[in-house]
This record gives sequence, C-alpha cells and structure tokens, in this order.
Amino acid sequence: MKDTISVEVVVVGAGISGALMAYQLAKSGIQVLLLEAGQSIDRAQAVNTFQNAVIKVPESAYMQTEQAMFPRTDQPNQWYVQAGPDVFKSTYLKVLGGTTWHWLGTAIRLIPSDFKTQTLFGRGVDWPITYSDLEPYYTQAEYELGVSGQSAQDQGSARSQSYPMPAVGQSFCDQKFVNALTNTRYHVTATPQARNTVVRDGRPPCCGSGSCIPVCPIQAKYDATVHINKAVAAGATLLTKATAVQLIVDNNQNIEAVRFKRWDNTQGLIKAKQVILACHAIETPRLLLASRSTQQPNGVANRSDQVGRNLMDHPAQLSWALSHEPVYPYRGPLSTSGIENVRDGMFRKDRAAFRIEIGNDGWGWPTGGPISTAQDFALSGLSGDALDQAIADQTSRHIRLASLMEQLPDPENRVSLDPAALDMYGIPRPKLHYRVDEYVQKGLQAAQLTHSEIFNHLQATKVQHKRAFQGAGHIMGTARMGNDEKTSVVDRNLVSHDHKNLMIIGSSVFPTGGTANPTLTIAALSLRASEFLIQKLKKRNALGA
Repeated sequence: MKDTISVEVVVVGAGISGALMAYQLAKSGIQVLLLEAGQSIDRAQAVNTFQNAVIKVPESAYMQTEQAMFPRTDQPNQWYVQAGPDVFKSTYLKVLGGTTWHWLGTAIRLIPSDFKTQTLFGRGVDWPITYSDLEPYYTQAEYELGVSGQSAQDQGSARSQSYPMPAVGQSFCDQKFVNALTNTRYHVTATPQARNTVVRDGRPPCCGSGSCIPVCPIQAKYDATVHINKAVAAGATLLTKATAVQLIVDNNQNIEAVRFKRWDNTQGLIKAKQVILACHAIETPRLLLASRSTQQPNGVANRSDQVGRNLMDHPAQLSWALSHEPVYPYRGPLSTSGIENVRDGMFRKDRAAFRIEIGNDGWGWPTGGPISTAQDFALSGLSGDALDQAIADQTSRHIRLASLMEQLPDPENRVSLDPAALDMYGIPRPKLHYRVDEYVQKGLQAAQLTHSEIFNHLQATKVQHKRAFQGAGHIMGTARMGNDEKTSVVDRNLVSHDHKNLMIIGSSVFPTGGTANPTLTIAALSLRASEFLIQKLKKRNALGA
C-alpha cells in the first residue's frame, strides 16, 4: 500500500459517528476515506468467544490486541492510567464498528432542558444549539438506525414523526412493575431501542437472545457496520488496522495531513482537504494532545486549553431485590422499559437528575447472577433436587434497577497523556483524572431512596444497593461545542475554533450529558454536521476552491 494517500475527506474512527458521516458524504458523491485503528469482527466468532469466556464483561467477546488496545471493565488500570481520586469505570471498543458492538441499544433523546442547564438551574453550561435545532436530526437518526418505540408515549421530548418500527414488547417482568406502580408518581414506559421488531434494512427482528451486551448474534440490534457497509457501497474507501498517531498542521493553521501507523508498525500519510475526528471521547483528545509540536505546544485544536477536559459519564446506582412472586428474568433484551418522568425538575439546582432503567437481566449486572446464585447455594451445602429448587425459585424472582446520573462538566475531570506509559506506536496512553462530586453523590442517594420505594410497591424483599457507583459506558465531554472559542473546542457546527478544515464528531462534543444514553444524540449530531459539511464542500467545489 502506498505511503501517501490524497483524498478530499478523511474520517478518523469507524464507530457510529464516523460511519454515519462517511455514508452521508459518500452517497453525496464526495471522496471520503474512513480510517479505523481496529480490525473487523466476525460475529459468530465473537458469540463463541463470549460463550467460552470465564469472566463475562462487555468486552469479553472481543480479543484485545497490542495494536488496538481498549479498556476492560474488569481491569480498569490495564489501559487507562488512573490518576484518581475516583476510578473511571466506563470503557469503549477499538474495532471496526466501535462500541456499538457491545452497546445496549437504548435510543432515547435528551430532553429540552438538558440543552440549557445553566439558564434553568444555574448548573453546567448551555449548549450552543437547542432541542428544536436537533429534533429533525433525532428523527432522521431514528430512521437511519432503525428505532423501535411507542410514539404515543411521553418520553419528555416532543416528536415531529413516529418511530419507524413498533416497540419491542415489554417483558413479563416489566408488566409486574407497570401493575405495581399504577397510580404512583412513577410512569413505566417502553424504552425506544435501535433494535428491529420486524425485518428491516436487511436485518432480522430481535429473537430475545439476552446477550445485547456484549454482542447481538443476529444483528437485530444496530451496530455501526451497517453504515460502514453502506458507505463502502456508495464509494467510500475503508482502511482498517491503521491508527492515526499525529495531525500535521500547516502554516495557515489547517490540518495538512494525518499520519498513521499500521499494525506492522509501518506508517503512511493521508493528505485531505477536510479532516473529521470521530475517535470517541477518550481517543479524540488523546490524538489531539499527542499531536503537539513547536507550532502547537498545547496540542492541536487546544488554544482554549479545553481539549481533554470536562470528562463525563452517567454514574449509575445499582439496586436489586427479590420479588414476592416470579418475574422470570434472564430473557430477551437486557432492558425493555424504564421510568423517564423523573429526569427533570427544579431539584436539578441541588442534585443530579437520573433516568431509571428496569432490567430484564436479573442480578446479572450487580452480582453476576444467575451463575453466582448457583455458586452461593452450592457453597451453602445444597445439592441435588434441593439445589435445583432453590436456584429455580430465587432466580425467577431476581429484579434489578439502575439509575443513570446526570454528571456536570468539571474541567478537572479530564483526559491527559502519560509520557511514561506508551503504546506500541510510541503514543502515550490516556491518563484520567476523575471525581464524582457532591452533586452526583446527592443524586445517587436520591436514587437509592427511589429504588427502595419502588421495590416496596412490588412487595420485594432482600433489597440491596450497590455502595459504589458503576460506570454506564457513556463517555462524554473532552472536546465540547460552544460559541465562545475561549471555553470550547468546536463551534455549533462542530468545526474547530482553531483549524477551519477540522471537525470533531461524537460524544466528546457534548457540553453536558443529561440523563439519556448518548448514542442517539451522537447520531443526530453527526447527521446535522454531515449536512453542514456537504453544503460547505459542494459550495467550495462549485467555486473551484
């Protein structure tokens, strides 16, 4: 392969944001190259790898390689350099298709107030766009990904169109929550999901395998390879097993080229008129900071000193209990319902908001059930029929709630580089400074009280609350959008304040995180940015620039 490639647009990162951008550009006739550090995944092999894994965490279906390392939930210090005071617990994948391989599939929107938390609550910062600005792109994203939902149910965000598919059926367990919470302040609704309920876009409907995390065995759940394949079919070039290691800036402050290294450590150069970073909220600032030079002493796109700052997640409060009657968990998608009507209110001046996810996975997340349940009974001395009966009785009554907390942007929560810890390409590993503040801690405490109240309505027993927060896998911030170039990295169109031919897409641009799982917002922002860029490039090409 030649060492220098010239192209109109290069997209660095083939997760959901990069895949959508590449597809939109390619189908508009724009020459685009999609660069991905990881390798393609064989779905059947991933399923088999997960089944055979002794430790079953979200990453256990995917083999780590030295050439494309990513963090593991059970080894928080293996890839991240943790600088404390709290451990950052969320992860991502570095494979073709990105973290959409092991995401849950939840596809909900931010609510309007999430875009103006400073104005309404005196907390965080306002986005440079409003919910109304993004709503048409939310709708487009739902049709691109294929979202199933109940259009008539109020999720807190006004809609201009219905969902493209009917909702995934609420589980037997969900119905127990619905019945128990009728006439209370908690409204259980079907969770919108990027999961087929009918044959659509060449993919089958969900068959209820119960392994959405870490892999859907039949691709009923959307993953970014859907749009990677569409982009390639539309004319995009795909280059995998190639890690971007440096952005080269010319004298006019444009990104002149992207230097990359292949898995065999040979290197190449991509010269492009337009560069788009879609490397996730950890790898994007890592690349920008690693590209520092005499000309760019703070790194690329970092005159504001905001690159890497304001790292956010949705710290989760886990609670679990035993229902007084069987609910039959461990079947179907891992969550099909939630409680969304507690996500907003003036209480956000004082403590974090949260959305409540009702689990179909029993005690799988908090304790490793049902395997851990069987082990506990066996160690207690039970065997034979008595062991079988005890397992059947208890596991049929496992219930679980998770509340996902709003976390405010904090400039001290950040991604930086550790020059003493290098990857195989000589690039420093990400160093994370992370703290869960009092605002979140108050939210976690409120969630425990809420969970106890809900469990009481179900007449549940043996209620337990996880003492430490959990990571939600929702990594946000680190290259935020804003109108003020002194306090943000990109503008409202996701164009770098410092380099006009550089755009950044993905969850790194979120000014705040709200409580919604971020994937649908990532997709909507990418589609909005695609529309802006296509118009810009067509205008430039028409002028012969």
